[in-house]
Amino acid sequence: MILDVRTPAEYSSGHLDGAQLLDFNSGEFTSAIPTLDKDLEYLIYCRSGNRAGQAMKQLQDAGFTRVSNLGSFQQAAKTTGVEIVK
Repeated sequence: MILDVRTPAEYSSGHLDGAQLLDFNSGEFTSAIPTLDKDLEYLIYCRSGNRAGQAMKQLQDAGFTRVSNLGSFQQAAKTTGVEIVK
């Protein structure tokens, strides 16, 4: 599961195909943690990697073990090879 933790405006300007938007700054990400499946692998990205790092730590603190910070949007696209869509 690819998670985009940027704002809706950042997401609408382009995101990885299939990425789920969970805005970190608005608290949407934090409130969604109890609904996420701990058995899935989560790949997280944002604009620079900072919010993704904070989101990764929150998931790890909640008991998630398969979590990776892909860094920035551009790094995530390069690492995963997933198409960028608007």
